[in-house]
Amino acid sequence: MKVDLLKYMSDRLQEDLGKVKEPGPVITISREYGCPARRIAEKLTEELTRKMFVKGKDIEWKYITKEIMSESAKELELDPEKIRYVFKYEQKGLLDDIITSHSTKYYKSDRRIRNTIARVIRNISCEGNVIIVGRGGVAIAHDIPRSLHINLEAPLEWRVLRTSAKLDLSLEESEQYALDIDRKRKQFREYFEGKNTDYTRFDLSFNCMTLSIDEIVKIIIRAAEIRNLI
Repeated sequence: MKVDLLKYMSDRLQEDLGKVKEPGPVITISREYGCPARRIAEKLTEELTRKMFVKGKDIEWKYITKEIMSESAKELELDPEKIRYVFKYEQKGLLDDIITSHSTKYYKSDRRIRNTIARVIRNISCEGNVIIVGRGGVAIAHDIPRSLHINLEAPLEWRVLRTSAKLDLSLEESEQYALDIDRKRKQFREYFEGKNTDYTRFDLSFNCMTLSIDEIVKIIIRAAEIRNLI
């Protein structure tokens, strides 16, 4: 089930008001371009919520992705369109930053925008019972004990064929597009933890070419049970 982010955070805050709560549980899903992260997140939220119901717990899991942009923009007091470039894995050049800083009183530096996004993701992760899709979640929530970090991958040729069919691009264009998005996503994660660190490693990686969505979800749920996330 997709989440109304503001209502979700408000409900969770009221629910835990006055309690000392251990951060999490949170699951992050990173992916190579062309892997079905959203469909897996949707299925996983349904199954995790069902598992909690069977255990007699009225706890609903959520998945969050693009809603992070709206909440981050609200904290920054900016139109979401002003920070969309970050979620497209783009960066402002130094000259652009200087020009913008002198042209509007609502200027926010690239660093401040990215740090605000990280804070929003961190807060949501600590609230728990949530799946973070992309957005550098593994780098931001890696030290939360009650967490599980998933990576979705597949052979490039398989992803290229899916991209070509989805975007109506040639195979050559699709390959360049997929590789470019992969590179930008990696840079986005590394922004929060630096290059070549162990903090962007994953707990589990799945080959989306050989494993079905149902199989991946079942394995993630079993891992969540072993890690006492549910």
